[in-house]
Amino acid sequence: MTKEQPRRTCIGCRDSVEKLKLLRFVLAPDGTVVPDLASKLPGRGAYTCLKASCVRKACDKNQFSRAFRREVAVINSDTLLDRIICSMEERIASYLALANKAGKVVSGSDLVAEALKRNSPVKKLVLVATDVSEDIGNRIRGLAEQRCVQHETFFSKEHFGDLLGKGLRSVAMVQGDGFVNTMNKEIARYRNFLRGEGCADE
Repeated sequence: MTKEQPRRTCIGCRDSVEKLKLLRFVLAPDGTVVPDLASKLPGRGAYTCLKASCVRKACDKNQFSRAFRREVAVINSDTLLDRIICSMEERIASYLALANKAGKVVSGSDLVAEALKRNSPVKKLVLVATDVSEDIGNRIRGLAEQRCVQHETFFSKEHFGDLLGKGLRSVAMVQGDGFVNTMNKEIARYRNFLRGEGCADE
């Protein structure tokens, strides 16, 4: 029998949802609302669906003060949404950097293209820079689709280079089930949050 997961109520839409599929917030000592993406920060938590619309409703209706049972610092919904989005992007970046340190990243369009053509059974995720040239972007995406490899457009060439400790990089490929599965999940949560559709399946 599958163990029933604990549920919490979204303070934005008031739906009851499995806790693991919600976005948790805690209160900093100065009364600032802090998104807790890893659900590990200490203190009382408040929850919303993983939807920008639910976060906005919670801000506009002053639901954070009710949830924390005290006045919180004035919340601008746009500011909080930006903070959440930046935190999500930082998590994705940190996993890419960790995968690189573990030797699980190939970067550069030619090296990634060669790796895709080898068609090894190792699970892969191709990341294409947002400012890549049209020719390179189309070539890498086409190869990835031919090999049934997921590809995402994410970060700038400069950001890739900073994360990987190299110069500008237009393409990076993550390899291995662990890192690929984790990054796919984080990217799906990020995309769904921006679209306002809720979290991806666990």
